[in-house]
Amino acid sequence: MPVLRPQRQLLSPLNSTSPATPRLGLATNQTGPQCLEVSVPEGLFLSLGLVSLVENVLVVAAIIKNRNLHSPMYYFICCLAVSDLLVSVSNVLETAVMLLLEAGALAPRAAVVQQLDDVIDVLICSSMVSSLCFLGAIAVDRYISIFYALRYHSLVTLARAWRAIVAIWVASSLASTLFIAYYDHTAVLLCLVGFFVAMLALMAVLYVHMLARACQHARGIARVHKRQRSTQQGFGLKGAATLTILLGTFFLCWGPFFLHLSLIVFCPQHPTCGCIFKNFNLFLTLIICNAIVDPLVYAFRSQELRKTLQEV
Repeated sequence: MPVLRPQRQLLSPLNSTSPATPRLGLATNQTGPQCLEVSVPEGLFLSLGLVSLVENVLVVAAIIKNRNLHSPMYYFICCLAVSDLLVSVSNVLETAVMLLLEAGALAPRAAVVQQLDDVIDVLICSSMVSSLCFLGAIAVDRYISIFYALRYHSLVTLARAWRAIVAIWVASSLASTLFIAYYDHTAVLLCLVGFFVAMLALMAVLYVHMLARACQHARGIARVHKRQRSTQQGFGLKGAATLTILLGTFFLCWGPFFLHLSLIVFCPQHPTCGCIFKNFNLFLTLIICNAIVDPLVYAFRSQELRKTLQEV
């Protein structure tokens, strides 16, 4: 059993270019000294995880406390916060365990460490998949609220929202278990990458369509009130900026990790791909950053939720 290093091993087999590499070992990188490797200090990683933990706990507490927030939209936001919270907790837990093992505070029993690693990997993978699913669910919910406003409450009922939430959690748990069990199969990696691309495409199409409808609505209001064209342009720029933040944050935080998975399939031994593999810890840090940004984008912009947070 290889000795653990203080290196985040989210889905530890994925930080390897060969299925034969031990699950808890370091990745084999066939790269030269010219490769750029961004080092992420353990203290910074743990600090980001704690910030994410506090933010998402506050979101969950506010939604539970305020009955005015007991609606499908806020339930999806609450579940997104829980998913992000689990991403942070599981990564911080794994890092803390590895640091304790390095310091000799824990006895490195191979069987126990292996089981703990498997459990944490499944938890991390499940929380990641569910986080992507709830981001898509929030986009669909907002799309229906805009394009089917009169039928929204009959289409998106609490019962249907709860069924969707349960289905997402069950599917995420099953998918993550299968993924960890069969991580060395190319088809499994491609399915996970395809899932990310599908979520990105879904969010892009829905939000772009919503932005186009909002701009059309703004032009109609401007014609009625005979406002200047600069007002319309200002609204369009604001909407485009919001859309850029939504999709840009999603792509920048999640994209590198799924690029890592893609390169494991297509060029596991190429030196250039090896350079990218060396920055695996940076990709995990970006996912933690996404868990910090999500409450700012989806939750804290709500005046009702901010008011409840002040009371909490």
